[in-house]
Amino acid sequence: MVGPSGSGKTTAAGLISRFFDVQEGSVSIGGVDVREIGKAELMNMVSYVFQDSRLLKRSIADNLRIAKPDATDAEIREALRAAQCDDIIARLPQGIATVLGSEGTYLSGGEKQRIAIARAILKKAPVVILDEATAFADPENEVLVQKAFIELTKSSTVILIAHRLSTIRNADKIYVFDRGEVVETGRHEELLGRNGLYSAMWKEYQSAISWKVGEAV
Repeated sequence: MVGPSGSGKTTAAGLISRFFDVQEGSVSIGGVDVREIGKAELMNMVSYVFQDSRLLKRSIADNLRIAKPDATDAEIREALRAAQCDDIIARLPQGIATVLGSEGTYLSGGEKQRIAIARAILKKAPVVILDEATAFADPENEVLVQKAFIELTKSSTVILIAHRLSTIRNADKIYVFDRGEVVETGRHEELLGRNGLYSAMWKEYQSAISWKVGEAV
């Protein structure tokens, strides 16, 4: 899902996990209205990765076990590998047993996102919602986060909210929001050909990433 700030992307995603309910129509998972699914079951069916993923001041393993309390160390390492976290774990003094925030052990925004995605992979929820998951990632971390997205799509339906259009370029279907409504849907190339809001946003995005600071005279 893409669109200007305040266009309704996060609100629409929140309907899936019933942060609030629709006033008209319905939202369904597997053909079942989410209002007919028990709260605990619905929470098991949906994983969220927010743009500012917060991790507990506990070990990496404990942070992942929030999603699956009985997960083995082998399952945790596999989820971390799938989320492109091997480089993070390799430099931590005690690997997955390293306690975050202890002895000067801190992660960057992009690294936290990859750990959060590993947690979503471990949970294996049918639906994963990524809300601006690359917002705080530098270019190197963004590449790794996008590789982690690919792993998520192997087992879950992934709903991605993004401002960086490169993140959703290869999505199966893109929903373009504006002022609380879906104004365009389709794949990247289809939307470019319509010369609508998405096309205009893409042109602005391409212009922004090609912009460079000139040398002082």
